[in-house]
Amino acid sequence: MTVLADLRGQTFAALRGANFRRYITGQAVSLIGTWMQIVAQSWLVLELTGSGTAIGVVLALQTVPMLLLGPYGGVVADRVDKRRLMIGLQTMMGLQALALGLLTVTGTVELWHVWVLAVLLGLNQCFENPARQSFMLEMVGPEDLRNAVSLQSVLAACSRMIGPAVAGLVIAAGGLGVCFLLNAASFVAVVASLLRLDVSRLDPSPLAERARGQLREGLAYVRRSPDLAVPLLMMALVGCLAFEFQVVLPVVAEHVLDAGAGGYGFLTAAMGAGSVVGGLVIATWGRTGVKPLVATALAFGVAMAAAAAAPNLGFMIVAMALVGGLSASFTATTNSSLQLAAAPTMRGRVMALWSVAFLGSTAIGGPFAGWVCEEFGGRAGLLLGAVACLVAAGLGAALLVRGRSRALPPVDAAVVDGSA
Repeated sequence: MTVLADLRGQTFAALRGANFRRYITGQAVSLIGTWMQIVAQSWLVLELTGSGTAIGVVLALQTVPMLLLGPYGGVVADRVDKRRLMIGLQTMMGLQALALGLLTVTGTVELWHVWVLAVLLGLNQCFENPARQSFMLEMVGPEDLRNAVSLQSVLAACSRMIGPAVAGLVIAAGGLGVCFLLNAASFVAVVASLLRLDVSRLDPSPLAERARGQLREGLAYVRRSPDLAVPLLMMALVGCLAFEFQVVLPVVAEHVLDAGAGGYGFLTAAMGAGSVVGGLVIATWGRTGVKPLVATALAFGVAMAAAAAAPNLGFMIVAMALVGGLSASFTATTNSSLQLAAAPTMRGRVMALWSVAFLGSTAIGGPFAGWVCEEFGGRAGLLLGAVACLVAAGLGAALLVRGRSRALPPVDAAVVDGSA
């Protein structure tokens, strides 16, 4: 009965708020559309070029803007109304999908079109992602933040399983272009959900006044705050070297397990299922702070090492389910811990750095993980992720041992003046 009570009262606590229910409904539709576009875009590039390297180039074009400009996106998020910024940027992302869809269905699409639209999408994400991450606290409050972030992770995992399956059916029935058009239509749902939010129930953070040096100010604030700097370093290590599953798992399935595309599908599905379970566990019983983050990173590393040692497909599927659950737990714990520790006027900049560590690092980690797999095999790619997780856990443990984990100082005491 206690477990059932926890499930009723804690697992879906954030859904008690009407605003979050509206928001998460729009996100559900949009994320499925996003995964449909990811699958269709890869197939489109493959059809245009016949090259797997070209697919990697498109991915890099989409992620490099986050790596280079992501921190400035946080400055903008701290300066403006986050809901309005999200409405504008989500609309632009919908138009990008619409343009790609029209080019594809009319048979006029060329590779350079995909490149340009990938860069534009990446630029949009530089500003939309920090605003969306930091807006969560304004919408649900500190008590339900961890739960809301965890439920968002569960939703992302579900969409990762549903979206590609739907894309496969749509491509077979109507072609690649229809996937892009459906993704464009999905942005109507998320924009509508943002427009329908009850603004009177939001708790917006104070807006930072426009001034010179705000980017440098945010970096100095994080550098002088170990409770922010260490989790961000942990996320950067793990995000760069352990989250490169799209690169590592195909090699493992094909060359290590000799399981082909079907084996890759099973491994991906296992990770997705594990992510759903892990997200629900964190939503119900999770904690925030450096200590639970260290424990999660340690368990994540052990699970990655176990996957690297799995002797056959069956054991690998079980190990990847554990990896999926712990990856979702690590991501949600890092996200919510940073948001709760950051000062309100700095939250956008802090979450921009989280986005760079989580998403932008793919531009570096992806090619490196690919090289490791090519030179030393797929198991080495998994071991690389395991080592990254264990090193990240060591960084967090060092902070705890030194007794430096403490409440953040006031912003004016932590900021070093200067111009960007």
